[in-house]
Amino acid sequence: MSRIGRRPIKIPQSVKVQIDGNQILVTGPKGRQKAILHEKLQLEHKDDEIKILADYKEDTIARTQMGTLYSLLNNMITGVSTGFQKQLRLVGVGYRAAISGKTLELNLGYSHPIKYELPDIVDAKVNANTQIVLESCDKQALGQVAALIKQMRPPEPYKGKGVLFEGEQILRKAGKSGKK
Repeated sequence: MSRIGRRPIKIPQSVKVQIDGNQILVTGPKGRQKAILHEKLQLEHKDDEIKILADYKEDTIARTQMGTLYSLLNNMITGVSTGFQKQLRLVGVGYRAAISGKTLELNLGYSHPIKYELPDIVDAKVNANTQIVLESCDKQALGQVAALIKQMRPPEPYKGKGVLFEGEQILRKAGKSGKK
């Protein structure tokens, strides 16, 4: 059994946490986020710590929700204080990206450029036309946007072209000739 949910969560000085019934509001310098508390859980907010309380020995639902709520709260506090970042690389001849306002324009080898409207909570920067840096205080929204951008041209195993996460390795295959 995991005991992650029983650990207290430290709150930095720049972050403010408000608990109103089953609503949790976390505010910090990078933004604000909301979450809903499960009915079988309670929160204890003291000074610079939050502790999740539940009858985890008897109730299996409370036990599973305890770890989930711990991860959500920890990600919310980290997101509003320091933020999250994902980097994408465009690999291929003529693959480029440009940003104007909240619109990301991608040239990925198709006959037309792809225009993608970024959500309000996600910011993007383009470095050297082939690197996209996505930043957000919401980890889930950031991962979803990165996955949607990668889905526009997934990496292919023969030439290694496509949209890749920074540091991702593509397992290359031999072509028709079967070179070793």
